[in-house]
Amino acid sequence: MYTASDLRKGLKIQIDGEPYVVVDFQFSKPGKGQALYRTKLKNMVNGNQFDRTYRSNDKFEKAPLEERTMQFLYSQSDEFHFMDTKNYEQVVILKEQMGNDVNFLIDNMEVQILLFNDNPIGVTLPNSVNLTVTRADPYAKGDTSGSDSKPVTVETGYELQVPPFVEEGDRVQIDTRTGAYMTRVKE
Repeated sequence: MYTASDLRKGLKIQIDGEPYVVVDFQFSKPGKGQALYRTKLKNMVNGNQFDRTYRSNDKFEKAPLEERTMQFLYSQSDEFHFMDTKNYEQVVILKEQMGNDVNFLIDNMEVQILLFNDNPIGVTLPNSVNLTVTRADPYAKGDTSGSDSKPVTVETGYELQVPPFVEEGDRVQIDTRTGAYMTRVKE
């Protein structure tokens, strides 16, 4: 059991049988009375967000969440299929639940799947992924209108800005949290 004083950003709690994560948190102590905890909560199943204020004596249950290592198998329309690496059980996650992470999934990639009551609700990718550049426009020398970067497309269809020396067929490392280019990978 958590109390309101345990609330902090990133804490996962259960309210009315649903898992929530604390997105934002503020503490205030008025001159008289109990302390107030203003929070912004996000439903981990459907993504809805709302603000709620709690008093210091309010209590919360810990969300029964479990993280398992699973391997990405394939995608079919808006469904992404993963397999548990220990018991070979398969789960399906919908595209809405994946968000922008679909841009970085490659076959056989190991990811962390977040489960709530044995139902998958989210995916945590590795911090970086190496992808092959499938389309790179030639860099126009002397173009001083912008920064020294050019757009490329990687094997998953994701487009990003990279330095001008990156060519088609190169492998690049991408930060999966921001979607930004990190470095060119030598293989």
